[in-house]
Amino acid sequence: MDLQILWFSLIAVLWSGYFLLEGFDFGVGMLLPFVPRNESERGAMFESIGPVWDGNEVWLVVAGAATFAAFPAWYATMFSGFYLALLLLLFFLIIRVVSFEWREKGESTRWRTAWLWANALGSTGIALVWGIALANLIHGVPINSNNDYDGNLVDLFTGYTVFAGIAFVLLFAFHGANYLTLRTTGDLHERVRTAARRLALPATAVGAAFVIWTVVVAVDRNDKDVFPVVVPAAAGIAALAVAAFLVYAGRSVLAFTMTALGTVAAVATLFTGLYPRVMVSSTDFSNSLDVPGAASQHYTLAVMTVVALIMLPIILVYQSWSYYVFRARVTGEGVQLPEALAPPTGGSPAG
Repeated sequence: MDLQILWFSLIAVLWSGYFLLEGFDFGVGMLLPFVPRNESERGAMFESIGPVWDGNEVWLVVAGAATFAAFPAWYATMFSGFYLALLLLLFFLIIRVVSFEWREKGESTRWRTAWLWANALGSTGIALVWGIALANLIHGVPINSNNDYDGNLVDLFTGYTVFAGIAFVLLFAFHGANYLTLRTTGDLHERVRTAARRLALPATAVGAAFVIWTVVVAVDRNDKDVFPVVVPAAAGIAALAVAAFLVYAGRSVLAFTMTALGTVAAVATLFTGLYPRVMVSSTDFSNSLDVPGAASQHYTLAVMTVVALIMLPIILVYQSWSYYVFRARVTGEGVQLPEALAPPTGGSPAG
């Protein structure tokens, strides 16, 4: 396989891995204000992703670094054109990361509630921005003949791209609810199952509409044939439909597997519809960036391939081991309540 195609495919895999893993992290964050009923349950939800969320972020770093090294022209045009959107994304990432630590620094209910909502806002905002940003790659943005972005922030918002952002939010919320059914117990577990059932139909319907719309956009704006774009789209629709059925049937493990496959299929639909271009120009199609024109030299890609063959298996083994170690369900019993939030103790026993 040509190294340029290999690295385009590998970048698609890295983004798929990022959304597969961070997707349920974001989903858990979105559900924080709505599912738990007390501090112990809120602590359990934080605990369910606490040991793994930062490891999941590694996929974003690797995906960004791989794009920079393998396709520098793509990286330069995308990051300069999406500068304000990515600055907003960075803001959401920061407040979400900070919320994990700062929530434990205060004892008042108001302080903890504020950082809980910060995590929810950050999780929702990240999903929304990523959906809008990735959809713009295939829908098209103003690119001039010098491969420079020639638009503004408003140009990133169209009906399709905003719908893509909403689809990412719903998919991740559904994915996160299914993840929590595997990690929680007791009353919290039952409420999480209820949340998953409520999200099943909206997430499936919006997710299906999104991948179908993506196929239409690929054909209309990127000069693609329906095949092969329709293959991951059909797989994604089937996976989400099966996930919805399994949620109602109470098959939590299989439901989570299906939402994972649905998330990967949605990303695969975007990248399949995008190839052989990496960014479509909405002003003049001939200005679109393609894989050969945006790629690094062969030697650079060859060196990167050797490094990837060494490092990727190590990352996969380490992360798999982390998930194995922290596989047990969380109960919230190990969460130390601050004195201000702890339930009052009973009176002294009668003498």
